[in-house]
Amino acid sequence: MKKNTYTILCLVLCLSLSGCGVYNFTGGNVGTATTFTIPTFQNYATQNPGSTFEPGLERDFTLALQDRILNQTSLDLTSSNGDLLYEGEIVEFRISPMSATAQQTAAQNRLSMAVNVRFYNKTKEDADFEQRFSFFYDYPANSQLSAVKTEALEVIFERITQDIFNASLADW
Repeated sequence: MKKNTYTILCLVLCLSLSGCGVYNFTGGNVGTATTFTIPTFQNYATQNPGSTFEPGLERDFTLALQDRILNQTSLDLTSSNGDLLYEGEIVEFRISPMSATAQQTAAQNRLSMAVNVRFYNKTKEDADFEQRFSFFYDYPANSQLSAVKTEALEVIFERITQDIFNASLADW
């Protein structure tokens, strides 16, 4: 009797998991899409006053977004004509003083980044959008950006790519 109960429980569990359809454990809903395309995000941040130029930023951000979609969905990356298209540009990359000391010098700096994204879904056109995503990283003013850059970009990319993923594929 116990063996039958165990078998039925396993069967119910397997059926309920397979009944989730196109959802995966990360919550992404890809619908009927099988591929996605992400051309390189161009870096237009330097066209905005106060922005800083960071060599390779466009490549690093594009790769981070591609990795996010690959790791959280079953979609395949293609160089063109994907069912889902993410395109856009980096529109802000700047360092700003955040808080002052008693000597009226900066105690903390903030590295901010903003990305404008256009998302197109060939399998579900009412899901298309254009939106700006941004995040920041605060660090001590007595530190150089070069000393915190790797960690700062990791934190910023993590948040922005997750926000883009949520906006495009998370049907909550």
